[in-house]
Amino acid sequence: MRVSLLTRATLTSALGASLLVALSSVAPIAQSRPKFFADDPIAREPDSQDASKTAEWDIGLIADLTLNVFFKPGDLTPNVRAQNVNTIDEVPDSSWFTNRIYARPLSVDDLARGPNTVDGPAAGKWTIIRAKTAGTAPGFTVRDEAGNIWFLSLDARGYPVAATAAIAVATRLFWGLGYYVPEGHLTTLRPENIVIGDKVTIPSHGRRRRFTDADLREVFARANKSDDGTYRAMAQRGLPGRVIGGFKYFGTRPDDPNDVIPHEHRRELRALQVFGAWTNLVDMKAGNTLDTVITENGRAHVRHYLQDVGSTFGTGSLDPRDPDEGHERVYQGAPTAKRLVTFGLYIQPWQTLDYEKNEEIGLFTANGFEPEKWTPRVPAAALLRARADDMLWAALRVMAFTDELIRAAAKTGQYTDPAAEKLLGDVLIARRDKIARAYTANVNPLVKFSLDGTGALTFENPAVRAHIADAPKGGYQAAWARFDNDTGATQPIGSPTTGRERLQAPGDLPQGEGVYVKASVSAVDGPHAAWATPVDVYFRRTGGQWRLVGVERLPNTVPAAPVKK
Repeated sequence: MRVSLLTRATLTSALGASLLVALSSVAPIAQSRPKFFADDPIAREPDSQDASKTAEWDIGLIADLTLNVFFKPGDLTPNVRAQNVNTIDEVPDSSWFTNRIYARPLSVDDLARGPNTVDGPAAGKWTIIRAKTAGTAPGFTVRDEAGNIWFLSLDARGYPVAATAAIAVATRLFWGLGYYVPEGHLTTLRPENIVIGDKVTIPSHGRRRRFTDADLREVFARANKSDDGTYRAMAQRGLPGRVIGGFKYFGTRPDDPNDVIPHEHRRELRALQVFGAWTNLVDMKAGNTLDTVITENGRAHVRHYLQDVGSTFGTGSLDPRDPDEGHERVYQGAPTAKRLVTFGLYIQPWQTLDYEKNEEIGLFTANGFEPEKWTPRVPAAALLRARADDMLWAALRVMAFTDELIRAAAKTGQYTDPAAEKLLGDVLIARRDKIARAYTANVNPLVKFSLDGTGALTFENPAVRAHIADAPKGGYQAAWARFDNDTGATQPIGSPTTGRERLQAPGDLPQGEGVYVKASVSAVDGPHAAWATPVDVYFRRTGGQWRLVGVERLPNTVPAAPVKK
């Protein structure tokens, strides 16, 4: 019976709490439980339960903001390892995340296309089916003549290009990073091609009334009008499935039987601390997420989207971002109080930064950018639980964006000013490099382990390969051991071996089918103290070859709170 780190939570849902209690109460059996199973490492996190009864819910944004600003929601146990990683310390594909960049090659064309599957809204009349009642950007929801649903977001009056371009570029980047995001297309529209549907209403004085031509004119009055009378818009296609509201960055959705891992312990959500810092995604809240119920292969499950990643770079939905965003939260405690009592004379370093001015980009710079100090407007529980191994996992994906890919993403914003596209690419490249330096220094970053038939262990140091750190003066060292998968016992094999990124195993490495070996690899006299902490890697002999089945970078020093049953 599988009870590995990844699937212990899903077993809880599938088999019930009583079985886990029975297993955990028998100490001798628990101690002899195998560490690895035949299907390790798992490539996909399964949604084994039917979620068709998952109901729509409404997350009160004010209550959610208050809870996150002034309290600490979620599991407060410190230093908990992410609970949805597989045995090689990676995040499997799931209804939350799909491995793309770093896990596989991603071409310029792939990134430019992103989540898009069609060419945009069909030509002809577009019928408004829903007025926009949340958010500040002008927009509405339409149905095109092909029957497809699109949410249209327009640039604010006086600020052409900025907001719609930010959505276009950020959507490609977060798709490339692995998230589910809406399909989006930059388009233009003419007011005369917009028709108001018969049942469109808006709230008014505690009641609802019909959305009128006057209301539509008011929307366009707040939007930026081009010289030819058209309006530029970002058209985001309606998501597939039944919409049931957003997700929180802590806890689980109570009625989703597959949502058993507390969100604060999901690595792909913790990683938004790094991805948010890279893109300056400051508006990290439940209101910018969306869940839908999808039916595939006869079973319903919930898919989780980052619905709105447009609050990125240097602009908001209406105008350039305030200079404090990304540097301080909406309430920062002591700095906020000091600024209040000194009538604004208390100056922080971010207040003295120089920005290259560009109206289509806003305030976005790598000057003074310190990845580990970056913060969204409101603290999110998952981001606050991120450990050094989570940060490295995220940083590796940011580092995988080459200069060419970053500039290709910037081009999808269709900026009218070439300097704006160049500035965005320059800043993203510089911030990428700062992220790489910060998060490869805090933990042993070795990756891509392989053991061949001759006993040669190879791996890669991403910091050295990216030329952001010197190679260890003494190279690397590996301590070898035979590993008993049933008991966890180890038996040393020979003496530790040394070398560069290729270490030869001792000659008496076991060769029998199904045997396991463990190598603990560390840097010798490296540029960062954390590199001296070994990475433990495990291999299983299968079909005459060694297969990587385990990577342990940081120990799970404390148990997490119980998962949902």
